Amino acid sequence: MDQPSAILGTPLSASATRVMLLGSGELGKEVVIELQRLGVEVIAVDRYANAPAQQVAHRAHVIQMTDPKALRAIIEAERPDFVVPEIEAIATQTLREIEAEGLAEVIPTARATQLTMNREGIRRLAAEELGLPCSPYRFAGSLEELRSAAIEIGYPCIIKPVMSSSGKGQSRLSAPDELEAAWEYARTAGRVASGRVIVEGVIDFDYEITLLTVRARSAGGLIETHFCEPIGHVQVAGDYVESWQPQLMSKAALERAREIARAVTGNLGGRGIYGVELFVKGDQVWFSEVSPRPHDTGMVTMVSQVQSEFELHAKAIIGLPVDVSMRTAGASAVIYGGIAATAISFEGVAHALEVPASALRLFGKPESFVKRRMGVALASAENTDDARARAKLAASRVKPVLR
Repeated sequence: MDQPSAILGTPLSASATRVMLLGSGELGKEVVIELQRLGVEVIAVDRYANAPAQQVAHRAHVIQMTDPKALRAIIEAERPDFVVPEIEAIATQTLREIEAEGLAEVIPTARATQLTMNREGIRRLAAEELGLPCSPYRFAGSLEELRSAAIEIGYPCIIKPVMSSSGKGQSRLSAPDELEAAWEYARTAGRVASGRVIVEGVIDFDYEITLLTVRARSAGGLIETHFCEPIGHVQVAGDYVESWQPQLMSKAALERAREIARAVTGNLGGRGIYGVELFVKGDQVWFSEVSPRPHDTGMVTMVSQVQSEFELHAKAIIGLPVDVSMRTAGASAVIYGGIAATAISFEGVAHALEVPASALRLFGKPESFVKRRMGVALASAENTDDARARAKLAASRVKPVLR
């Protein structure tokens, strides 16, 4: 299905270039918008109705994407040119079969989607096959195995489900008496109930970054690797709360980060954007995780780059050249739901937009939770410190309410 150059049709016609998004959250919503700007017909699929990307797609479907039969049926019915996973909870073996049969091209590849969905697969690839520096780790499939793994790794340590995202099911442990609660949380909070966890040693790092790495066609048709400027971010319980670009790094650390990102994404292959997460201390860099799709910390690129991570992904998907250059320093800050309810409203939007060089993205999620990400404030400035202050101020002025 791979094409030497992009030929784009007319949406809702026989000539349409069709993209099916599997998972329709806020990141997918921005990808849909960018694809539609290029005249691409988009079908958005999720496990619940009226997900953010479904609100802007040409068509929407609600299925359990972990159900192999349901997933195959919707792909066979819609016949997309490209299938683009946006979340981890997908029947990835079905995607490998779809790709092998030539029914659609999976972005970046079905293998990449399958490996990165499972922390065990991607960690073994990075550490054991590619020999990249990582935190010490063990895997466990029971509470007893977890106890043994934690003894080997030592305390403090991090417990994560092998299949989860955005910090779901993640715990930091400082003593053995916390293991049982961490096991239960990991077992129940992951996107897919795999019954396995990863136990990671805690690295003494100065900061962590996301290095957005784009595999895209050049004007000459060759696949090239491009790196965005590094994105710094703050995480709480594994979930990002603010990010900024660029993150200042030593030249040696930046070169090493790019080497690691190139090694991982080159092995995974395909086209599209990868979010490579790395720990940095001085000139030392450790691989943490990789997502084969736009990254939540990369929402800052909507104000900081000439082409946002979403535009980069959309263009890479359909075989167009990309531009990863920066426009200005920028930052993002999360807006949480604050309340558990459906159809919430937001006050303070006008007040938030009084902050200089600020912007808002309210995702339109139909249901709010106290710690669910419902929007993001963005800001640019001459430096990241000022951009961060502006983004956090704008976010603080947006108040979720019931009416």
